[in-house]
Amino acid sequence: MILGILKKDSGEITWNGKVVERKHVNFGYLPEERGVYPKTKIYDQLMYFARLKGMKKEQADKSLKDWAKKLEVEQYLDMPAEKLSKGNQQKIQFITAILHDPELLVLDEPFSGLDPVNTELLKNVILELIEKGTYIIMSSHQMYSIEEFASDVLILNKGKTVLQGNLKKIKEEYQANKLIISTNVVIDNVIETVGLKEYYNKDNDYTIAIDGEEDGYKLFHLLAEKDIQVTKFEILKPSLHDIFIEKVGEEQ
Repeated sequence: MILGILKKDSGEITWNGKVVERKHVNFGYLPEERGVYPKTKIYDQLMYFARLKGMKKEQADKSLKDWAKKLEVEQYLDMPAEKLSKGNQQKIQFITAILHDPELLVLDEPFSGLDPVNTELLKNVILELIEKGTYIIMSSHQMYSIEEFASDVLILNKGKTVLQGNLKKIKEEYQANKLIISTNVVIDNVIETVGLKEYYNKDNDYTIAIDGEEDGYKLFHLLAEKDIQVTKFEILKPSLHDIFIEKVGEEQ
């Protein structure tokens, strides 16, 4: 609806006090499904999208080449899109969304098909856009991505809002529920001594379910009394992933 793809049933969509229309807002949009033209050279289709956004030829040429270099796809500019991997096609599509310097950028599953190296590359670009003041709406099922970027979140389940608000304030409402602890010996018996039953051990790196910070400190003090070396101790509140499962699970 914001992008004008669907007509709204009711209500208002405004940007800086004006009704949202293309003449009022400079949009960028990365859809989840890839929309590149498989038989067309990358340079030609990037130029096409830039011109659709009202960019002059010289300005468009400079912008697309700069972004191609930044996202490490400049070697593909003279190739048809079908020759590129899914990850590189995703980067090309991302460039079409940002090459005209949008003030509002909508990203739908932006990391789809990317390997860890390219995911990190794209993350850094998104963080740079946020820092320069680009307003970004990101849709994703990867909660760690949302948690890394978002200040405000909205969780939908079957079209209904189940959680909305500032992410930091939402997490402050939850008690700590997880303890990460690493030791030099197996401590299963010690963990169970303080009444903690749910835990996972991999090479003496423990992830333990707790009901609050007190549980974690109780275990830490007991380990100290037994002179057991602790190399890592971290008390965590629920992640957005945990909160998502809780909220969506309530609605099932």
